[in-house]
Amino acid sequence: MELILLERIAKLGQMGDVVQVRDGYARNYLLPQGKALRATRENIARFESQRAQLEARNLETRKEAEAAAERLNGQSFVIIRSAAESGALYGSVNARDVAEAAGEAGFSVERRQVLIERPIKELGLHEVLIQLHPEVTASVTVNVARSPEEAELQASGQTIQDMRAEAEEAAEFEISELFDDLGGAGRDEEDSGPIVDTDSQAEEQPRF
Repeated sequence: MELILLERIAKLGQMGDVVQVRDGYARNYLLPQGKALRATRENIARFESQRAQLEARNLETRKEAEAAAERLNGQSFVIIRSAAESGALYGSVNARDVAEAAGEAGFSVERRQVLIERPIKELGLHEVLIQLHPEVTASVTVNVARSPEEAELQASGQTIQDMRAEAEEAAEFEISELFDDLGGAGRDEEDSGPIVDTDSQAEEQPRF
């Protein structure tokens, strides 16, 4: 389907460009979202008559988006999920989850603005882009953890592999300490030997 774009669309074109797109993409996204019009003679003429107004509106919304991006850039949002010891999530984190986490932190982000190619399925820190305007994006960090405490450790630079290795080392140290204590107790008993009552032995000796 041939369309005329009413705003910049990444990897497709700039405002005013006439482009050829798949029918499904046009009907399900571009046309319903008001991002394009069918490239008929009437619509092209209509666009040209309103181009100045559209460009002015685009400039205003871009400035607003840039101000929002300054506040949003570099923010970190914690999302708590259950996961296996390997770090694999029992489920996933999607665009809706990220938008909700941003909302809880006081930022207005819509699900469609969250750019995630595929759902997040691992614990850890994940960089996610937020499309605030066709020409403005912000980068945030999604901290997926099993608990707030684990999220703090991940934010400090530790990975799930680091934490698992530390836990294993601690467990091995405790076992080693336990065996050392048991071994020391056994040696003490051997060194002390049987207790002999010398007074009793003296009384049992025969008298002449």
